[in-house]
Amino acid sequence: MSSSTSSAVPVRRWPRPRLRPDWLTDPKVWRTEVLAGLVVALALIPEAISFSIIAGVEPAIGLFASFTMAVTIAIVGGRRAMISAATGAVALVIAPLNREHGLGYLVAAVILAGVFQVALGALGVAKLMRFVPRSVMVGFVNSLAILIFLAQVPEMRDVPWAVYPLIAAGLALMVFFPRVTTVVPAPLVSIAVLTVITVAAGIAVPTVGDKGALPSSLPVPGLPDVPFTLDTLTTIAPYAFAMALVGLMESLMTAKLVDDITDTRSSKTRESIGQGIANIVTGFFGGMGGCAMIGQTMINVKVSGARTRLSTFLAGAFLMVLCIVFGPVVSDIPMAALVTVMVMVSFATFDWHSVAPKTLRRMPAGEIAVMVITVGCVVATHNLAIGVVVGSVTAMVVFARRVARLAEVTAVRDPDGTTVVYRVTGELFFASSNDLVGRFDYAGDPDRIVIDLGAAHVWDASSVAALDAIGNKYAQRGKRVEITGLNEPSARLHSALSGELTGAH
Repeated sequence: MSSSTSSAVPVRRWPRPRLRPDWLTDPKVWRTEVLAGLVVALALIPEAISFSIIAGVEPAIGLFASFTMAVTIAIVGGRRAMISAATGAVALVIAPLNREHGLGYLVAAVILAGVFQVALGALGVAKLMRFVPRSVMVGFVNSLAILIFLAQVPEMRDVPWAVYPLIAAGLALMVFFPRVTTVVPAPLVSIAVLTVITVAAGIAVPTVGDKGALPSSLPVPGLPDVPFTLDTLTTIAPYAFAMALVGLMESLMTAKLVDDITDTRSSKTRESIGQGIANIVTGFFGGMGGCAMIGQTMINVKVSGARTRLSTFLAGAFLMVLCIVFGPVVSDIPMAALVTVMVMVSFATFDWHSVAPKTLRRMPAGEIAVMVITVGCVVATHNLAIGVVVGSVTAMVVFARRVARLAEVTAVRDPDGTTVVYRVTGELFFASSNDLVGRFDYAGDPDRIVIDLGAAHVWDASSVAALDAIGNKYAQRGKRVEITGLNEPSARLHSALSGELTGAH
C-alpha cells in the first residue's frame, strides 16, 4: 500500500478572550479599586444625609438609596467606575411631592421614574447626547466644579477656629502625599489623619455624626404605602417624569465626561436603562432615588484612579458596612476632612484651560457666550439639567445665526438682457431663507429668471416656501422663474412641498 505525504498546514491559534476582569488578575488594580471604593463610601455619607434633608426625609432614606443605586448600577450600568447614588438634583425634584403627599408617594414616584428611564433608554434617548456641543460640555464641567466648591462653603462658616487649620492640613496632605507614594489614595490618608488628630486631641469640631443618625440595619424590600389608583398615578407621574429626565441628563453627561477622562467608550443606552433599573430597585427598598454623582465619580476616577465596576460596587457595599458596623467611628470623622476632599475634587474638575486668556482670545465669541450662559444657569438654579438645556438651545441659536450669514445671492445678467441668473450658495433653512426673498429685483429683472441652486442645499419647508414666494412675486409681474441645479435631496423636498405651502396652486 502506497502512502502519500501532505504538507502540514499551520493552525492559527486565536488568543482566548479574557473572561476574568482585571481586578481578579492584577493585585495593583484590585488594591486601587478597593481603596477607591472606600474613599467614595466615606464621601457619600455626608452627601447622602444632606440630600435627604433637602428631600425632607430621614437620613437613612438617602443612605439606603446610595447603597442600592451604587450596587445595582455596578452590575447593570453602561459606564464602568461611575458612581450613582442619591443626588441633590433628584432631591430638589421630589421634595415637593414628599412635602405634600408623604414618603409613600415619593417612593412610588422613584419606581415610576425608573420605569420611564428604562423606556426612554430603550427608545434611544441617549442618542440626543450628540447634540450637546463642546462649549456646553465645558460649561457643564466648570459649573459642576463651582457647585461642588459652593456646597463646601456652609461647612466653613460659623464653625470653630480649629476647622480652618484642619482644612489647611488636609489640603496639604492631598497635594504632597502623592509625591511620596500613590499606593494609598491621598483622600483616604487625609480623612484618617484628620480623624485621628481630632479624636486624640479632643478637638471639638463638626463631625459626620452631627449630620444625622446612621442606619443600624439593612433596608428591607417592600411595596410603597400608597393606594394603587389612577389618582395616585396622575399625582406622581409629573414628578417621576421630571426625575427621569434630570437623572438621565446628569448621568449621560457624567458618563461622557468619564469617557473623555479615561479615553474609553461606554454604552449610553445601557447606562440609561441601567439607571432606570437602579431606581426601580431603590424604590422597592424604600430609597429616595438618584442618578450619577459627578463629585464622587471624580473622586473615584480622577483622584483615586479607579477604572472598573468593582469600585462602584464596593462604594455601595462599604457605605452600608461603615454605617452599620463602624457607625460610631464614622460619626467621629470631622467634616473638615471631607471638605478638603471635595475642594480638591472641585479644583481637579474645573477646566482651567478653558478660561486661560490665551484660549479666550482664540475662542469664537459665540462659544464663550454659550459656556458662560451654561455656567450661569447651573450656578443660579443649582440644576445641571436646566443649564445643559439652556446652553444647548443657545448654541443652536448661535450656530443658526452663523450659518444663516453664509447664504449668498449673486446676479448675472445675459448680454442680450433677456435673462438674469441668480446663483445661490450656502445652506437654505429657516434662518437663512427668511432673508432670501428680499435679495431679488422683481421689478427691474427681465422676463426670464434662472435661480441656480447648484451650490446650495434646501433643508426645510421654510426654504421651499421662500422659493415659492419668489416665484409668485415674479409671476404677478408676468415673469417666468426657472429653478436649476437642485441636488437629489433638495429636489425631492422641493418637489414634495412646492405649491403646498403658500396657498398658490
